[in-house]
Amino acid sequence: MKFSLEQKNAINHISGPALILAVPGAGKTTVLVHRTYNLIANHNINPENILSITFSKASSIDMKKRFNTLFPQAASYNVHFSTIHSFCYGLIREYAYINRINYRLIEDNKRQLNKYNLLKKIYLDINKTYITEEKLENLLNAIGYIKNKMLTADQYLQDNKIDIDNFKIIYNSYENYKKKYNLLDFDDMLTISLEILKNSKILLEKYRNRYKFIQVDEGQDTSKIQMEIIRLLALPENNLIIVADDDQSIYGFRGAYPKALLDFNKDYINGKIFFMEENYRSSKNIVSVSNKFIKSNTLRYKKEIKTHNPYLEPVNIIKVKSITDQYEYLIEDLKNKDLSKSCILYRNNLSSIGIIEFLIRNNISFYTRDKKLRFFNHWLIKDIVDFLILAKDTSNMDIYENIYYKIKGYISKNQINYAKTLDANKCVFERIGEYPGINEFYKRNLRELKLDFKKISNMKPREAIFYIEYHLEYDIYLKENSIKFGYTYDNLSTMLYYLKLIGENCENLEEFTQRLNHIQFLCSNSTKNTNTITLSTIHSSKGLEFENIYMIDLIDGEFPNTSSIEDFDLGNIENLEEERRLFYVGITRAKKHLTLIAPNNINGNEFLPSRFLNELEKNF
Repeated sequence: MKFSLEQKNAINHISGPALILAVPGAGKTTVLVHRTYNLIANHNINPENILSITFSKASSIDMKKRFNTLFPQAASYNVHFSTIHSFCYGLIREYAYINRINYRLIEDNKRQLNKYNLLKKIYLDINKTYITEEKLENLLNAIGYIKNKMLTADQYLQDNKIDIDNFKIIYNSYENYKKKYNLLDFDDMLTISLEILKNSKILLEKYRNRYKFIQVDEGQDTSKIQMEIIRLLALPENNLIIVADDDQSIYGFRGAYPKALLDFNKDYINGKIFFMEENYRSSKNIVSVSNKFIKSNTLRYKKEIKTHNPYLEPVNIIKVKSITDQYEYLIEDLKNKDLSKSCILYRNNLSSIGIIEFLIRNNISFYTRDKKLRFFNHWLIKDIVDFLILAKDTSNMDIYENIYYKIKGYISKNQINYAKTLDANKCVFERIGEYPGINEFYKRNLRELKLDFKKISNMKPREAIFYIEYHLEYDIYLKENSIKFGYTYDNLSTMLYYLKLIGENCENLEEFTQRLNHIQFLCSNSTKNTNTITLSTIHSSKGLEFENIYMIDLIDGEFPNTSSIEDFDLGNIENLEEERRLFYVGITRAKKHLTLIAPNNINGNEFLPSRFLNELEKNF
């Protein structure tokens, strides 16, 4: 295999610390695999003394497969390709065996005792209410962030807002319960491993002697605690090589610690830095644009991304009037493309709903990399379905109790409780009207609400959602509570837009709910679809490449997101720079054709194109 000079330099680095900064499409996995073989074949390093740490299980499997394919004669070598969590779990099991501790892993949600059920119970015991799936996910993310950043709960709360009542009490209860019963989640694998290495000199020396050469892939995604574990293992010889691209660090919300890359020469004074700046993947058009674009970031190493690939076509920036125009453009353009070599990317999973609806309408199968679309279990969707159910059966007090405070016409909890004691087959509005001493104003409101729901019962779903949103004043509830629930109003309004889109071809509630279930089923089972178009968030597309990339919903406030813009306006540039890195990761997935689409109008709300598009246009 022919290598560039910069690739050769990286492959031939043997001892001491080194950082390889590899731009997108630079062949970093190929370099790591060849360096591994070079250590063994040309420098007599025992394969068992080499530890290669990857970001994901899929990456470790891929690297091992490539090693065995490229060097079949070395297939029997016991080279250790592993994720950091897998490595740590092995260390913990050895420590547990020596000290006769019976640790139990609580990551399997098929077992009764798992972290999800445990946190649900703790939340219920402390807050006396059930936690929503959305809040549970936020809670788990916060706990993971704390562990990976090596913070305390107090330090986390100083700089972060979280919509979890009594978060610190819940956090401490969860940690204490796990410690008491020797339970482990994935984050504990890291914290306990670090404790073991710090406190057990015997095990530390054993692992240092076993792994004298350490290679870390995707170093920009490695967290602070992971870097500390690696640092301890590598001492004192520091035969450590980290392959990374600081421009592709996009997991700050998970605790990724790209600062370790920027401080590499401070931490390793005699360390070498290799620049792999040639992109072998993309056309010269795409490489040139992405190179200029990422230079707007300041928290980075200076690099010049280059390629010997030819120019093909300019990057396409498409600005359309509405989000529907965006979908119609995509459907039309895909007719001339090989779907198996095409991918639609977006900042947030919510963006997938509209394009999936249009793909289904046009009988185009798809594969989505993100199986868990929270959209279908979101409280807003449940609200709308509840409104439609109540319209069909106005005696359903359980449903009404879920939504009565979210629409016009103030009803008190006392009135609800009284109405629950009356005839359960009677209309809820009539029952509330029998509340002792209720005045004519309330009675008029109740008659009006009864008429509203009568109208809704005769409407098609799309028309009914409009009526709920504006005539029942559900939009006012969303505006007043969006921040409390951790959303912008625009975000919730967009969710309603997608519901209307799905309801366009539905005649009644039954068809509407069937349509929602059908879309959810297709998403969950899309892995069975081969040779078709891929849908993905940019985060999930990391490491992938396609001939044709479409990036959609490129509007300010969505991408970059609102919080990063607000932080930037206050002088904090880090979040906006991560958003720019995320955009950069998206555009560098493209090999030949890159199309960037910005709709001007979503659900009647006007938006400006992403400021990143403006930067690209200036670069052109």
